[in-house]
Amino acid sequence: MAKKEAQTDIWVHELLKSAQITLSYQGSDISDLDKALKTASKADTGKVGKPEFIGVVKDFVLVIENKAETSQHASRDKDGNLLEDTASKQAYALNGALHYARHIIKHTSYRKVFAIGVSGDEKRHLITPIFIDDSLYSRELPNVETFVSFNEANIDYYYHREVLKETSAEEKTTAEILKDAKTLHEMLWKGGLTNQGKPLVVSGILLALREESFKGFSVDDLTGDTIKSDGQKIYDAIKANLMRADVSPETKRDKILAKFAVIRDTPKINYKDPKTQRTLLREYTEFLRTSIHGSIRYAQSADDYLGMFYGEFMSYSGEDGQSLGIILTPKHITELFCDLISLKPTDRVLDPCCGTAGFLIAAMHSMLKQTDDEVEQRAIRKKRLMGIELQDYMFTIATTNMILRGDGKSNLHNFDFLAEPASKIQKDMPCTVGMMNPPYSQGSKEDPDKYEIAFTEHLLDSLCEDARAVVIIPQSAVTGKTTKEKEIKKNILKKHTLEGVITLNTNTFYGVGTNPCIAIFTAHVPHPPQKKCKFINFEDDGFVVAKHVGLVDNGTATDRKQHLLDVWHGRTESESKFCVETTIEAEDEWLHSFYYFNDEIPSEEDFRKTMADYLTFQFNMITHGRGYLFDNEK
Repeated sequence: MAKKEAQTDIWVHELLKSAQITLSYQGSDISDLDKALKTASKADTGKVGKPEFIGVVKDFVLVIENKAETSQHASRDKDGNLLEDTASKQAYALNGALHYARHIIKHTSYRKVFAIGVSGDEKRHLITPIFIDDSLYSRELPNVETFVSFNEANIDYYYHREVLKETSAEEKTTAEILKDAKTLHEMLWKGGLTNQGKPLVVSGILLALREESFKGFSVDDLTGDTIKSDGQKIYDAIKANLMRADVSPETKRDKILAKFAVIRDTPKINYKDPKTQRTLLREYTEFLRTSIHGSIRYAQSADDYLGMFYGEFMSYSGEDGQSLGIILTPKHITELFCDLISLKPTDRVLDPCCGTAGFLIAAMHSMLKQTDDEVEQRAIRKKRLMGIELQDYMFTIATTNMILRGDGKSNLHNFDFLAEPASKIQKDMPCTVGMMNPPYSQGSKEDPDKYEIAFTEHLLDSLCEDARAVVIIPQSAVTGKTTKEKEIKKNILKKHTLEGVITLNTNTFYGVGTNPCIAIFTAHVPHPPQKKCKFINFEDDGFVVAKHVGLVDNGTATDRKQHLLDVWHGRTESESKFCVETTIEAEDEWLHSFYYFNDEIPSEEDFRKTMADYLTFQFNMITHGRGYLFDNEK
């Protein structure tokens, strides 16, 4: 047992190292903690106590107790409370960790302690945190897979979210943006604008407001003049800003301007109300300037703010974009894409169905964070982000989105990705990374080229050799429900390599009713027959649905994501209920649920419980005259 416990200690040490946390082993070099441990014996003898790991992160103490077997994780009474007798504290990880935490609170100046019980090994384990404060009140928190939530960068957020149950700053920002979107939608509705026109008016005004710093535009200029309307003034400011942003060629700039003509040519929003002496355009501009333009720092964020507005406008209009197959991708997924394929500053990224440019924004944010070289950063903005969008109004929104972030814009294109030969895209836009959320539910037996898996094949064909591709598609796309989809899956494996598929939270696209998954490929490398792919069940991703806000982090998302990335990149093992590694066939359903079988060895406690349940059932049957059910002869 001592050898197995030593192996657990080594594994926990590696977990801490991976999370960038430094703790002392079986002692402490912090005088306050060292003094307390000299009387912290779990036997309550007043002698020395030696937790496996202990230390301080910011103003929190972390104390960890390990046991080699998950059966030694926790000892509880019939009500589920942790027992505090000597035997329980000595034999069980969580009970021991709680003992040390309370002792530290009593005998040191530290007021906040996370006691963490760890049992098992890298593949099968339990990691349970408990928070204890100076009142000796303890709160058991949900199990975690890593210690990343407790490092210096994350521990305050974890404390406020999990212990204090406070709304995160990010969630407040999202809620405020959605509240503004609702207010703005009601204002836009008064102008009689179409669903497509609403986000165009918003994005156009935001572009015009950029001209304020160049003295080329002012809200005070919007006087409702009948000779030069407010819409014309905003339109002129948009044109100036597009030229200042160096959007080229001229044909592209003209195409974008044509979509913004809705601002100039819609009479109702240019009409000056006799009572207020203001146009609706002036009201929109004032609202955006006060509520949005001055408060959103586009360049420093991976958030797709215009995408949020677009989604909200569609929902308030009784639509969600699904008639066109448009499903906007949440920020935590666009960021996850970058991490799954280890995006580098030197990569060239293609999104052939870019929508409002969510993936390109996340990619740019990730790439820029990895380098301080201004020449490299300029190259990222101008040469390494490429997007294609079929819908011209979405293309305009995407272009605006990138302009607001200081992007080069020269690599966004408005054409039909599927209609363009893969060889031409590969030549004109040679890319090492592909990211895509294709239109959903547009394919049929009559039009099989619009199946999501067909979009995926065309993306793979369009990338450079050895490029990485990551797509988010419905689970049905990788099961091959039609003959044509099965053929496409075979073709993909003939030319490209499937690395794995990750099953996602069913609420990822909240309100849409799509069960998504992420599929990762290597392009132009035929799939080796003995290649082992990873199939992961990531339904428990730490995100839940919050009323009036949508999908939010419940406090465990950082931990869940870190565990996913550790497993995906081969840094840690996991149970088969989370990840299955296996060879595949084209005919298989490329999902974790297809390959998973329960290989977990039941614990002695599980065995005893099952036997007790069976004997209780047998006794009940016999007492009710049905003992014949257990008669082997009959």
